[in-house]
Amino acid sequence: MTKVGIAGIGFMGWIHWLAYQELSGVEVVAIATPEEERRAGDWTGIQGNFGPPGAQIDLTGVKTYENLQSMLADPDLELDCIDICLPPAMHCEAIQAAAKAGKHVFCEKPLALNLQDCDTAVATCKEYDRQLMVGQVLPYFTEFQFAREVIASGEYGKLLGGSFKRVISDPQWLTKFYDPNVIGGPLFDLHVHDAHFIRLLFGMPTGVYSCGRIRGEVVDYCNSIFRFEDSELAVTCTCGVINQQGRPFTHGFEIHLERATLQFDFQAFADTPESMPLKVLTEDGKVHRPELGDGDPVFAFKREIEEVTRAIAENRPSDILNGALARDGIQICQMQSEAVKSGQFVSAADVVK
Repeated sequence: MTKVGIAGIGFMGWIHWLAYQELSGVEVVAIATPEEERRAGDWTGIQGNFGPPGAQIDLTGVKTYENLQSMLADPDLELDCIDICLPPAMHCEAIQAAAKAGKHVFCEKPLALNLQDCDTAVATCKEYDRQLMVGQVLPYFTEFQFAREVIASGEYGKLLGGSFKRVISDPQWLTKFYDPNVIGGPLFDLHVHDAHFIRLLFGMPTGVYSCGRIRGEVVDYCNSIFRFEDSELAVTCTCGVINQQGRPFTHGFEIHLERATLQFDFQAFADTPESMPLKVLTEDGKVHRPELGDGDPVFAFKREIEEVTRAIAENRPSDILNGALARDGIQICQMQSEAVKSGQFVSAADVVK
């Protein structure tokens, strides 16, 4: 049995909790959160842009702490892994503390808000021989997992490129969303999903052109064109925030292969969600519509946590959730941010710290 302590009970801590409840072989035995009511099981104030609303939770048998430090200091608490769902600015310090205490780490994305902290987190876990996994859950959503597996199979030939989008309405419940030193804004909190997925599919971009809007010190919305060593790869992405609350969330992709195009689009409107389910357009003019299940977003987090428990059991890095890939995703976001602010092409070599 893998024993987990969750540090931070907000929206993502709630979603992770739900996923753990549906899995065998892993158990949440402790939580740490500064809110007294949440330590008492009142999670009704939690809200986000997908999944069920927060609820009243029975924490019988779960030890509660005010912070991660007190959780790690308890000599009577046996833990294999710390699940970090704290604000992004706290990730690096929390990862170091957990690794030094001998715990494996599952950290919600983003790994950190700058490359120096990313490198410190990765190096610390390596020094203490602890697995570091980052919650880049997108590859486990059914449409994205299907795309990844089809591409890897080579069934439709060479990967030629693609376009990706991820746009939300202004998350007004997050008071520090646009603070570059706390959450980091849309690029680091939202687009990092697609940055990681692009890195996973195409390799590391050599540079990027981006244009967009700035809010305070962070990019609010942008369109990006990526360059790769393979100059024939054509990859673009749209990400950011709109101010109208009528469409809280949308994401999708169109991925081009030599003998097929993969297309998917989902939009959550305030009245009702609308979806263009995944389709495979083949070179013979046919449209294939794979059966992918009911689209429950918590299911993706279950698969993600299954990978976390596997990596811990085998003490072997995850091919998808490892810290190095998550670090590259942050570098991509930083490249885009600097490209928007400068109005110039930014290469990967320009952004190394």
